[in-house]
Amino acid sequence: MSDITSSGYVRQNLLTERPAPVKTTGFVGLVRTRLLNSPTNILLTIVSALLLWFTVIPSVKFLFVDAVWTGTDRAACLSENAGFTVGACWPYIQAKLPQLIYGFYPDAERWRVDLVLLLAVVLLLPLLIPRLPAKALNASLFFFAFPVVAFFLLHGGGITGFGLSWTAGLLQLFDDSIMGAGRALLSQSKTSAIAPLLWGLGNLVVLVGTAIYWLIFPLTWLRDQLEGTGRSVWTDFAITTVVVSLIAFVMGGGVRTGWRPLAWSIGTFAAIGIVIKLMGLDHGGLPVVQTGLWGGLLVTLVVSVAGIVTSLPIGIALALGRRSTIPLIRIFSIAFIEFWRGVPLITVLFFATYMLPLFLPGNFTVDGLVRALIGIALFTGAYQAENVRGGLAAIPRGQGEAAAALGLSWWKTTSLIVLPQALRHVIPNLVNSFISLFKDTSLVSIVALFDLLGSLRASFADPKWSAPSTLFTGFAFAGIIYFLFCFGMSRYSLFVENRLNAHRRN
Repeated sequence: MSDITSSGYVRQNLLTERPAPVKTTGFVGLVRTRLLNSPTNILLTIVSALLLWFTVIPSVKFLFVDAVWTGTDRAACLSENAGFTVGACWPYIQAKLPQLIYGFYPDAERWRVDLVLLLAVVLLLPLLIPRLPAKALNASLFFFAFPVVAFFLLHGGGITGFGLSWTAGLLQLFDDSIMGAGRALLSQSKTSAIAPLLWGLGNLVVLVGTAIYWLIFPLTWLRDQLEGTGRSVWTDFAITTVVVSLIAFVMGGGVRTGWRPLAWSIGTFAAIGIVIKLMGLDHGGLPVVQTGLWGGLLVTLVVSVAGIVTSLPIGIALALGRRSTIPLIRIFSIAFIEFWRGVPLITVLFFATYMLPLFLPGNFTVDGLVRALIGIALFTGAYQAENVRGGLAAIPRGQGEAAAALGLSWWKTTSLIVLPQALRHVIPNLVNSFISLFKDTSLVSIVALFDLLGSLRASFADPKWSAPSTLFTGFAFAGIIYFLFCFGMSRYSLFVENRLNAHRRN
């Protein structure tokens, strides 16, 4: 043992202490390893700090420190009256808040808007929480029942017919449009250089319209008879219930397996009947509030939610159509997508608002807000189609081939296997389009629809609140509202993306 010690294998003296390791965690570690670890990062850190100092600090000072919180008119927001530099004029926002939320909606009827917003929150929150049950029923109520109830609550009025009357009216409108086009071709044939061609085409179109008229004549005759009874709503409702329930029973499998679709159909119509009776829709319903009186945050939410909900199904249908093996469907989808993507949204809104009525029959009108909603849905659907198509292209062909080997049809393969995976891949792109649409709703003010920004600009005309800081306060408030909605959508999309892709984590 003494030989080992003397030969130098065992150290006789202690080593000197080493310096403590560099801290790489916490705030100090972040500053040392991320912000000040190189000359370039030091320069970027200094520039960023200066940028924050000259932007964030003045904004906080304007919005909170130097802000005016109480007052009844513009005098409270003037520097000479306050004795110091005045920041945001929050009494102006408080005074104009009803206008910014409801627009010119009548004061006595604003409870209807509050009720619609409450119903939307009550139905939407369970859909956003993954662990809550009954998602199918909740989705059916939100996407199908809620829009109808919201329309009659916001717009008011009642119904004079049901499915039978609506179907007859749409078919008659279609037939009138065809007959009108045929007569226009015949009138043009009298002065055109290609008169024989136009005359023959016009007669062909009129012949087709006449054939359609006699095909729908029994339906329109039955509608006219029901309207003459004085109780057309409930008679039409009963006939529609029987027809739809029989169709559901037959398509569900008849006597062997069709009882469940039949029960669902009867239960759905029973619920619809209860809603009609409770809301008094068979006796005129609530007082009518024209959409021209809507405005503020109400219009912003109506346009954005309607555009988001309707554009995604349109985009999915167009994306599937663009990948179809049927040439007619593929060409139509490609033409539709390229046309709408090549036209600015302002042009679409102008066309839908001012030019679309020129192409409709004289006895048929479409509300201005509805025309804008249709234009926005078609415009956004074209962009969503490309997002969905990107997700479909990311799915390996082996997925569809494996499903075909198991005997699944194309519809089941697409709806159960391919499409869920494709939508999972493009969640960021879809939500990005939704956020862009929510902000683009401000363009509807160009076509005389007062959204949040439109109502805000209208409030600037009030001389009672004409002050230097009023303009900046109003736009700051609108910016905060837009940021809260857009940031909420982005955070929830990140949550959904992480939850759906949890199986891919290492």
